[in-house]
Amino acid sequence: MGALDGRADAIAQLVGREADPFQAALLLASVGIPVFPCAPGAKHPLIRRGRGFLDATTNTTQIAHWWSSQSNANLAIPTGAISGIDVVDIDVHEGSDGYKAFRRARDAGLLSGWSMLVRTPSNGLHIYFPQEEGRDQRSWQAPNSAVDFRGDGGYVLVPPSSVRQSDGSTRSYQFRSRSPAPVAAVDAKRLRRFLAPERSRVRRLVNPRPGTRASSNRLAEWLAQRPEGSRNASLFWASCRLIEDGADVAETISTLEGAAERAGLEAGEIERTVRSAHRAVNGPGQPESGSERLVTAVDDYFKLSSRSVVSPVENGRSLS
Repeated sequence: MGALDGRADAIAQLVGREADPFQAALLLASVGIPVFPCAPGAKHPLIRRGRGFLDATTNTTQIAHWWSSQSNANLAIPTGAISGIDVVDIDVHEGSDGYKAFRRARDAGLLSGWSMLVRTPSNGLHIYFPQEEGRDQRSWQAPNSAVDFRGDGGYVLVPPSSVRQSDGSTRSYQFRSRSPAPVAAVDAKRLRRFLAPERSRVRRLVNPRPGTRASSNRLAEWLAQRPEGSRNASLFWASCRLIEDGADVAETISTLEGAAERAGLEAGEIERTVRSAHRAVNGPGQPESGSERLVTAVDDYFKLSSRSVVSPVENGRSLS
């Protein structure tokens, strides 16, 4: 593949059949993919007083120490140049479904060249691409499309990690398919302009003030930097601003969830805080979603088996 690294393909080969996070971590490290642990059942980094994805390593002694201290820790990898892997994240939340935008981008030819598909616990999708050496592609969010890009400065959980849901159940990341076609890097800047052209050149908001009509991207960037002790209050404040501008609960979660997780909040706490903000702004008893959830078969997009990608059944129990 020339300058394009085949590490995403290695994940498909190795992690796709490995059920133990520690063994999967060792396998990834053996092919040069740095790893780090996240909290069991959650997405935030586990290392206390650590540096998040910057702690990722291929050092097997360090990896063994991490998982000996927390054997059920989730497994994560940094995205971008550090790992050679970029990921397009299709989000699914109640009332918001990134597959709509995904289909448009696919039909426009912006998502060809994918290497691997991983189904996420919410029935979303992680689409893996090889990172092109020398191309700077920072992570970003297109919340109105429910699509995120994980490149430089980001990370993703990989199979067999699992995440607790708001209903108390635990759902896992699952390898779905390797591409039968040649792989190529995704042009993340072009994809972002296509999905959210009005947000492609947003200036960074360092310290937003109440009453400011801040863009959702700027709010998310601000939230991701909140220190421990102010994260929940910051999420509540940012949620109120979006809801005051007309966003419903699902749109607010889609916009702020990734940033809140990077700040260290868990999925259940994020949802509770957003719903609390909705009640504070609109009063109790008001509708929380302005649209119905779209359930779309991914095989219609990638021409794969619908049972293997969307609404899968594991041990006879639907995960949708």
